Amino acid sequence: MTALSDLEGLVAGLDPATLFQLPAPLSARRIVVAMSGGVDSSVVAALAAATGAETIGVTLQLYDYGAATGRKGACCAGDDIRDARAVADRLGIAHYVFDHESAFREDVVERFADDYMAGRTPIPCIRCNMGPKFTDLLTMARDLGADCLATGHYVRRVEGPAGAELHRAFDPARDQSYFLYGTTEAQLDFLRFPLGGLPKSETRRLAEAAGLRVADKPDSQDICFVPDGDYAKIVRAVRPEGEAPGEIVHALTGEVLGTHRGIIHYTVGQRRGLEIGGQPEPLYVVRIDAPGRRVVVGPRVLLGVAAATVTETNRIGPLPDAPLTAKVRSLAKPVPITLDGAFGDGVDVTIRFDNPEYGVAPGQAAVIYAGDRVVGGGWIEGTEAAIPLD
Repeated sequence: MTALSDLEGLVAGLDPATLFQLPAPLSARRIVVAMSGGVDSSVVAALAAATGAETIGVTLQLYDYGAATGRKGACCAGDDIRDARAVADRLGIAHYVFDHESAFREDVVERFADDYMAGRTPIPCIRCNMGPKFTDLLTMARDLGADCLATGHYVRRVEGPAGAELHRAFDPARDQSYFLYGTTEAQLDFLRFPLGGLPKSETRRLAEAAGLRVADKPDSQDICFVPDGDYAKIVRAVRPEGEAPGEIVHALTGEVLGTHRGIIHYTVGQRRGLEIGGQPEPLYVVRIDAPGRRVVVGPRVLLGVAAATVTETNRIGPLPDAPLTAKVRSLAKPVPITLDGAFGDGVDVTIRFDNPEYGVAPGQAAVIYAGDRVVGGGWIEGTEAAIPLD
């Protein structure tokens, strides 16, 4: 077990009040930390303990994918829960594990499978943040009498004129704001993100300084319940009918070019794995006709999108007069847009791109920014092609 005096060096040069945005004295505060067993949330727990605040670690067991995939070790299951418990022991803080497998399976895993069955490209990490990770953890933290819930996400919480704002992380390579657009203003009031101003290299240095066993633990690269990247295997296990074959059809000519092995194996923008050689130009998946079990392909130019309909919108703070940008994929760069209609409170809105945007797929999220500030976002329901097929 580590004495508090051994941790004080962690916050040298870092203002604890800035890290956790809590009024002094922090020794009178209680911080609940969402601990996944990774290095990021473990460092947050160490920083919280170093401030002198009463620190409690909470881990949600979300999915025991080891039994399903034969692999061990990823967010919120198996080995990672043991790592979180070991870190808590090292820091001398309380640690609780809550079983949320049933809710996670229904709210995230089954919806993931249903989206693929409907020809959509799901992002379950956002659904998880909007559900078990934030909604449930926030309730638990409040029940524990916490002053805040701290997580290891790389985003920044900034106090603005109208209240707390969500901003991109300082380290663009680590920024996770795309996955947190669904955070409500009430949730943001209670959440803290101490790592948002740090590069990952500094996080690992802090882990080493605290003597945490996870200091060199690799980052998770995949969806937690799909550790080997084989999405179709998970969908097949939940919805076996997703393996039904169908036609691969050319978008311009209507010609049947081949047979696919189930729409769950394809997403908009995909080029590899079509197995339709002998074509005069590269072809991409431009649309998935789920009811007809057809994969529609065409040249890359047909992937250009002029506008997208976004549903279930969430706005964080007031809509600014400043120019807006949007990301339609987690690794995409924000591009200039305009909005048609109201935005937020679940109201549908149309995003119009200043220039044709590629790789826009129903089921993904569109996240809207004003500079570094996250204005909000929603789910892409449909798209308007830059070059209509009709």
